[in-house]
Amino acid sequence: MSRQYVIAPRESASPQHLGTRSELVSRLSTLNTGPESTDGDMMFGPGIRLEMPPGQDTVNQMILTIVEEEIAWLTVMRIARLCEWRIIDMESGEELEPE
Repeated sequence: MSRQYVIAPRESASPQHLGTRSELVSRLSTLNTGPESTDGDMMFGPGIRLEMPPGQDTVNQMILTIVEEEIAWLTVMRIARLCEWRIIDMESGEELEPE
């Protein structure tokens, strides 16, 4: 069963969004994560899938789905740490702390 998380900007971040679609694709490409097509709403990385809201250039939050738990956590923690985003468990409401 896949687990889902919300990726949101840190509360102290200014501005209060994750970035534009092109900024996100560029930033996440350094973490081996990206869309299958240039205008795709979904990005794929090692063990994960990220869903951007359709039709919005400025992305306020994304849905992170763990597809392969065995390989996903290294990617998830790197994204949280390097991008300085909040990753919130949709079931418990708890924020993951990057290692």
